[in-house]
Amino acid sequence: MKRKRVSSSVDPELWEMLQKLSETTRIPVSRLLDEAIADLLVKHGKN
Repeated sequence: MKRKRVSSSVDPELWEMLQKLSETTRIPVSRLLDEAIADLLVKHGKN
């Protein structure tokens, strides 16, 4: 799958929690972000 590079600013506490989740689950941050974005789109009816 081809990936799209994006840049954004996030809350530092959220970023730290995301990095810790990535470390404990051994799931790359990029994959966790994909999942979070997909969930957000479903929540807003944009699936």
